[in-house]
Amino acid sequence: MAARAPHGSNQPPKVIVKKVYIEGGGGHHGGAWKVAYADFVTAMMAFFLLLWLLGATTEKQRKALADYFSPTLIELKQNSAGSNGMFGGSSITDADNYPHKAQQTGTQAMTIPVGAQGGKRVGSGQKGSLKSREAIAAEDRKNFEKIRAELKRRLASMPDMAKLSKHIRFVQTRDGMRIDLLDDANYSMFDLGTTQLEPKAAKLVEMVGQAIAPMTNPIMIRGHTDSLSYGDPKSMNNWMLSSSRAEATRRALAKAGVAEGRFERIEGVADREPMIADNPADPRNRRVAVTLLYRRATFGE
Repeated sequence: MAARAPHGSNQPPKVIVKKVYIEGGGGHHGGAWKVAYADFVTAMMAFFLLLWLLGATTEKQRKALADYFSPTLIELKQNSAGSNGMFGGSSITDADNYPHKAQQTGTQAMTIPVGAQGGKRVGSGQKGSLKSREAIAAEDRKNFEKIRAELKRRLASMPDMAKLSKHIRFVQTRDGMRIDLLDDANYSMFDLGTTQLEPKAAKLVEMVGQAIAPMTNPIMIRGHTDSLSYGDPKSMNNWMLSSSRAEATRRALAKAGVAEGRFERIEGVADREPMIADNPADPRNRRVAVTLLYRRATFGE
């Protein structure tokens, strides 16, 4: 804008320039802070929602929520999200809640037959399947009976061992078949107060070992004594004697061919479990019990 020149003067008019600066969206009139604030509010809302979920749900419900966001995690149907729905947490095409996508892993092939058809005998077949405990126990009882018959036959066929037939007893228990090697008033399996097997008793234990060696059943050996005590129980007592006789029997069985890994328990109980309860001092309470235990459920041969 040019100002008027004074009268009578030839000076050029003064030029005044006014500059106006217009800031482009700066200061509090801009919109960038609103985006950041909206992100902050969203994050805080999600955080408080998480806190509310942690406080308002049970452990099982939180697990189900976590499973919902982990589709590759294999879980049981009853613990999966949506397990109370129509299909119990599974879809129409999803068998037994196992993953069915190529990138997922699972054990469906181990639990579901190839033909997708099951039945009451699935898992208890003849080969390559898990045998039931009842089937194994029935097979063991049959083998136990064979061993008992074989030992009785061998004892009867040997005149010098026939009289020992009354010192061996077979008892069927809930744990397996127990073979008791018994003493009486006229005969002792071990030399008195020692762990040394009498020669014929050692022969009898050897026969037992040869008979049970081909089997795979675990073995428990328990030594028993009568209630007669020693003069100095600190140097020797019935606990030491019963456990030592059980160990001596184990060594004799191992020498006869029984695998070392089959011995599951070797113990002595002194006179705490007398066979003649009303007379703990009776010599018939002196015995060693060799128990063939039932096998555990295993995969079939």
